[in-house]
Amino acid sequence: MRMLPKVLATAIAATLISAPAFAAELTGTLKKIKETGTITLGHRDASIPFSYLGTEPGKPIGYSHDIQLKVVEAIKQELGMPELKVRYNLVTSQTRIPLVQNGTVDIECGSTTNNLERQKQVGFSVGIFEVGTRLLSKKSANINEFDDLKGKNVVTTAGTTSERLLKSMNAEKQMGMNIISAKDHGESFLMLESGRAVAFMMDDALLYGEMAKAKKPDDWVVTGKPQSFEIYGCMVRKDDEAFKKVVDKAIADTFASGEINGIYDKWFTQPIPPKGLNLNFPMSEELKKLVANPSDKSAEEI
Repeated sequence: MRMLPKVLATAIAATLISAPAFAAELTGTLKKIKETGTITLGHRDASIPFSYLGTEPGKPIGYSHDIQLKVVEAIKQELGMPELKVRYNLVTSQTRIPLVQNGTVDIECGSTTNNLERQKQVGFSVGIFEVGTRLLSKKSANINEFDDLKGKNVVTTAGTTSERLLKSMNAEKQMGMNIISAKDHGESFLMLESGRAVAFMMDDALLYGEMAKAKKPDDWVVTGKPQSFEIYGCMVRKDDEAFKKVVDKAIADTFASGEINGIYDKWFTQPIPPKGLNLNFPMSEELKKLVANPSDKSAEEI
């Protein structure tokens, strides 16, 4: 029997040893993705310009979604699965955390604030955006600050940090606001546009997104001193460090390569769907710092 060259024999032995070992090492979400051949991405339908539905039915577009696709490419490489199937699963403010927790969604990149309360339930990637919570109102309404909302109808989106902040402010300052909690950002803006509320409290970047799709964008203004600064992250299952490591590296690499600048400009300083309007929202100094030094800390921890 002919003997194999020593180098070749060693290589084959190493392959035989390492292949099952690699498979055995996979746990959590990476194991689930490997076994099913599919990754399920959670997305929003109306978080312009972060994650929302485009012209193709059921397919999301947006800033956060572009970052999510960078993560998908990294996972394909990590698992050696170039043909990995991508499934999209719509989430709302109320369902996004439970759907990540129960395994329906593997990762959610949208407009989800990383905070201490949510960290008890899910894991967060390094931050992908930083916002301030402000107000959107009609210029003619003369709403300049939060104090101007006393005794008025104010809308926000259910299940968001803005809803919690607004309710707390109303109770502590006895402002007598009638707070309307809409199911999503689109419904919140509809309440505002139809006159059922005088202001819409939400993250400033999202407010600019809503303003961009208004019938007459010039009629609206984002105003008020920010009531909080918040950092968005991609949600993953809690204590799944192997998966989180791949996600974090994919995002950090997108930052370090400079690709993030093109993604940002595409959604915040250039015309975007559905109306081809420009948000004219240059990258903030806070986001530039986050890009330069990626961190998975919430704004509360910084």
